Amino acid sequence: MPERLAEMLLDLWTPLIILWITLPPCIYMAPMNQSQVLMSGSPLELNRLTEEQRILNRSKRGWVWNQMFVLEEFSGPEPILVGRLHTDLDPGSKKIKYILSGDGAGTIFQINDVTGDIHAIKRLDREEKAEYTLTAQAVDWETNKPLEPPSEFIIKVQDINDNAPEFLNGPYHATVPEMSILGTSVTNVTATDADDPVYGNSAKLVYSILEGQPYFSIEPETAIIKTALPNMDREAKEEYLVVIQAKDMGGHSGGLSGTTTLTVTLTDVNDNPPKFAQSLYHFSVPEDVVLGTAIGRVKANDQDIGENAQSSYDIIDGDGTALFEITSDAQAQDGIIRLRKPLDFETKKSYTLKVEAANVHIDPRFSGRGPFKDTATVKIVVEDADEPPVFSSPTYLLEVHENAALNSVIGQVTARDPDITSSPIRFSIDRHTDLERQFNINADDGKITLATPLDRELSVWHNITIIATEIRNHSQISRVPVAIKVLDVNDNAPEFASEYEAFLCENGKPGQVNISMLLMLNMFVYNCLIFD
Repeated sequence: MPERLAEMLLDLWTPLIILWITLPPCIYMAPMNQSQVLMSGSPLELNRLTEEQRILNRSKRGWVWNQMFVLEEFSGPEPILVGRLHTDLDPGSKKIKYILSGDGAGTIFQINDVTGDIHAIKRLDREEKAEYTLTAQAVDWETNKPLEPPSEFIIKVQDINDNAPEFLNGPYHATVPEMSILGTSVTNVTATDADDPVYGNSAKLVYSILEGQPYFSIEPETAIIKTALPNMDREAKEEYLVVIQAKDMGGHSGGLSGTTTLTVTLTDVNDNPPKFAQSLYHFSVPEDVVLGTAIGRVKANDQDIGENAQSSYDIIDGDGTALFEITSDAQAQDGIIRLRKPLDFETKKSYTLKVEAANVHIDPRFSGRGPFKDTATVKIVVEDADEPPVFSSPTYLLEVHENAALNSVIGQVTARDPDITSSPIRFSIDRHTDLERQFNINADDGKITLATPLDRELSVWHNITIIATEIRNHSQISRVPVAIKVLDVNDNAPEFASEYEAFLCENGKPGQVNISMLLMLNMFVYNCLIFD
């Protein structure tokens, strides 16, 4: 670093030294009040001064300055000469004293009051202060009276390339959709250089990529990063690290540089169809499963993420479309097969379904990669379940005359085991429905017999419940209601409701109807019809 700085200083100072040699050794200022001073002399002196004044007046401009320059960061063994002040009034007799005031006078800049040489006695940094405004004045050495008005001038600190570019906002992060075309803009970065952007190329930056090729490129002047390859696939690689360099001096050799990193993440697009993990799925389900129960799950994997991976599931074919349905689980991204209608192992033992998974959100830009769906076959085997006995009728209605003989058969119920094993059935009466034990049932054939006499006039209807139980599995039980109607028989003689008295007229004629007797007879017949 010190060697390169010395070379840069030599390059900058060489033309300045040549220019310094070729120019006059001082800068003149015509005194504004010279004529007034010289007018107090003799006529001969006046003539001489008038001629001198004529010569001076041709360039009567007061102090004539070019801006002075001093190189920043210079630190030699001796103070650096910035420039020299001189006035036409100075004949070299050392009767004029030069005075310097203003920014840094005496602390940063020092003047030789005899020769007017100005030196920088401290190391300067243009990035801290770029210029200094000072005032120069020539005064009489003995009286300190001004010989001319003060004059203001500027010392500018000349820049050297001592600051490397910096990325103040790094490291950077950016995203770009996968499968983007070549030259898609990703982002832009900015570096700053504290050197003088006007003088030379110290702050002229050129950008380049040190790492991240051939995937990305950068505009050298604007630092806009673009894709350098088309159709980058997120599923192959999602994240890229790009190292960016900013170099000053227009990117030429010897320039200073700074680097930063840019992490580019490819965002997902729907460029992949769903794909079932297997082409054939097997599930089994008991025939007595409750409706709505989940029988199994199928899943189509999608390499995309988020909504681009969402799929809907449907049953598109098969012999069980009426019995089964499939719903989509948005969280797990799979399809759930459920039972819609009851199954019967004895009727059909297996079903075959064809299911389809299709993307919900299709990107038309990639429709040519389709179709964005897939199919699979689902085999469902129905398992036999130990079902309870099934009666031949959901209800039974029996009729029996009230004078039926005891132990006579009044009816029969039948039931069977629907399973293939076909267990024998045992019948019984639920005695909670026959507290008086008026009926019995044959446990083997289900015939119902009369256990106690019936009386229709006491009870017309008897409701009992018959139980059918599998002999091989007593937990398999079925029940059926049986209604027994008691039919009437003529088992009751007519009876008068009360004793009646008849009154006859003593002079009644044979065959004459007694009205009171007729009314009582009618009442008797009526009661017989009602109660019998």
